[in-house]
Amino acid sequence: MQELSADTARRIALGAQGFADARPAAPTRRHLLKAVQRTGLLQIDSVSVAVRAHYMPVFSRIGAYDRSLLDAASWRHTAAKPRALVEYWAHEAALIPVEDWPLLRWRMRRFEGGRWAGAQRVLERNPTLGRDVLDVITEVGATSAGEVERHLELEVRERGGPWWGRSDTKVVCEQLFSAGALSVDKRVGFTRHYDLAERVLPPAVVATRVDEADAVRELVRRSARALGVGTETDLRDYYRLSPTQSRPAIADLVDEGALTPVAVRGWDEQAYLSAGARVPRAIRGGALLCPFDPVVFFRPRAERIFDFHYRLEIYTPQHKRVHGYYVFPFLLDGRLVARVDLKADRAADALRVPAAHLEPVHESGPVADALAVALRDMADWLGLADVVVGERGDLAAPLAQCI
Repeated sequence: MQELSADTARRIALGAQGFADARPAAPTRRHLLKAVQRTGLLQIDSVSVAVRAHYMPVFSRIGAYDRSLLDAASWRHTAAKPRALVEYWAHEAALIPVEDWPLLRWRMRRFEGGRWAGAQRVLERNPTLGRDVLDVITEVGATSAGEVERHLELEVRERGGPWWGRSDTKVVCEQLFSAGALSVDKRVGFTRHYDLAERVLPPAVVATRVDEADAVRELVRRSARALGVGTETDLRDYYRLSPTQSRPAIADLVDEGALTPVAVRGWDEQAYLSAGARVPRAIRGGALLCPFDPVVFFRPRAERIFDFHYRLEIYTPQHKRVHGYYVFPFLLDGRLVARVDLKADRAADALRVPAAHLEPVHESGPVADALAVALRDMADWLGLADVVVGERGDLAAPLAQCI
C-alpha cells in the first residue's frame, strides 16, 4: 500500500481546495465558479459578525472579488448568465452547483415527512397548509414565508425565541424546500424567497432522476475530489452521509480506480487518495479561513491534518471563551499558524480584532507580519478603512505593531 507523509497529505488536501493556485489579479465570475467547483459547496450560516459564511471561502482562495458575483451566480437568472448555484442541504445549508441538485433527491424524499420532529408535528396538525403554501407561491411567484403568511391571512403567534417561535407557515416553507418542492429563487436581506423548484432550476435538472446508490457514489466522488485525500469519516461528513451509504460507495470507487487506499503516517484511520489529485511542491501565502470553510468545518479532520484543535465559541459564555466569539484560523504557507477573533464594525468603519493567538511552535514575528497583510486585505474587501487590534491573546501586541 502506498504511504504518504503527513506533510504530503496536507499539501494534497490544500491543493485540492485551490490553495496551490495563483490568485487572479482581477477575479471574475469564471474564477469564482472555478473556486466553487474546487470546494463543491459553500456552507451558509446566519452569523454576520464579520461577513456571511458563504462569501468568505471564495475570498480565501481568489482574493478580493466582487460579492455581487456570488449573489448573481446563486440568486439571479438571465439568459446570458444562468443561475450556476442553488441552495440545498449538503454540508448543512449550502450553495451547490445547480447540476448537483439531482444527486440529493434521495435526501428530499427522506424529508417529505419532516426534516426534524418539530416540522413533522407542524405538518400533522396543519394537514392542508403545505398545499395552501404551494398554491400561494404558484400564484404570486417567488416570495418570503412572511409574505405567504400575510397572503393567507394567518395570525403570527407571538415569537417565543429565535427558533422555537417560528410560525407554522415558515416551518412548512422550509419543509417544502427540504422536500424539493420549493427552492430559493433569491435572498433579500438574507431572507429566503421561495419559488417552485421547476421555476428556479432548469427543466433538465428537475427532470433528472438518479438512483440513491448512484447519487451517493457521485457525492463521495465529489467529496474525494474536494478533499484530495481523506478518511472514510472525512468523505462521509462532506455531504453528511451515513456510514451505510459511504462505505459501499467508497468500495465501489476503489474498484473503479477513482480512489486509492493509502496510509498516511500519523493518521490512525485508513485514507483514500482521489485519482488525479495534485501533489503541490509547496503551499505559499496566507489566507484567513472562516469557521465554516471546508478546510476546517470537519473539526476532527482539521485536528488530524493540522494538529489544530478548533471549536466555535459563539454559544460559550463570554467569560469562558478561550479564543473569542467568531474566530478565524490563519493559514500561512500550508500551516494553521494563528487564530483571530474578528468583527466588522461598520459604525466605526473598522475591522476589529478583539483577540489574536499564536499556535505553538510558530514565531510571532513572521506570523504577525503576514497576518497584518491578510487583515488589511480583508478590511479593504469589506470596505472598511481601519484594522483595530485589541489586547487579548499572545499575538495581539506583535500584530498591533504591524498594522
